Amino acid sequence: MAVLVNKGLLAGLQRKLKISLKDQTLLQRALIHKSFRYENIGLNLKDNERLEFLGDSVLSIIISTYIFHNFPDYPEGELAKMRSVIVSEPILALKARSLGLGEFLFLGKGEEITGGRKRDSLLADTMEAIFGCVYLDQGFKYTKDFIINLFADIIGEVEKGNYILDYKTQLQEMLQRNSDQRPEYSVIKETGPDHNKLFTIEAKYNQESLGRGEGSSKKEAEQKAARAALKKLGEL
Repeated sequence: MAVLVNKGLLAGLQRKLKISLKDQTLLQRALIHKSFRYENIGLNLKDNERLEFLGDSVLSIIISTYIFHNFPDYPEGELAKMRSVIVSEPILALKARSLGLGEFLFLGKGEEITGGRKRDSLLADTMEAIFGCVYLDQGFKYTKDFIINLFADIIGEVEKGNYILDYKTQLQEMLQRNSDQRPEYSVIKETGPDHNKLFTIEAKYNQESLGRGEGSSKKEAEQKAARAALKKLGEL
């Protein structure tokens, strides 16, 4: 049987989430990054990657069903755009930060040093793992109510058009109003081991640097570079 590393921490998180789960080891598993498991082999722990896989699907079907029923006049394309924003990494990370989720994570020393508690990708993955955990522990209806309550404000803002998270497309469309030339993205730095890379990418237009972004994938770093460019150009 897996060891409970910190019962008080798990209780504190449940208070923040306003939930009460039966299986505390399942909740703990949702918070365990693979780096922590690697460094604590003797504790017989499991990391959160399988729960993340499940939670991603649970989140998608719940949000898809909700917007399908609550926005009956929206065509398929608009529903798809709406869902893609609500379940996106930046929004999941935003929700994780609002809950202070970073302080509850179990991380290895290397992940701790490189700022894992604040990293969008890690926070978003953990949020999905929690959804998987709640679904297994409490069932679909409970999880549906939990997720819809958690995302109610985001759904409202997306309905108003207040979230545009595809910054690369937004930047390209803005620049191409007056030119056919596209912004270019280049990797200027890579740090960390192969399994845990951190990329720094620069967005350029007409050889001029518009912004830089960092991320655990090139895609994430490019989006952040595009966002920095939009801020520099006064579009955000």
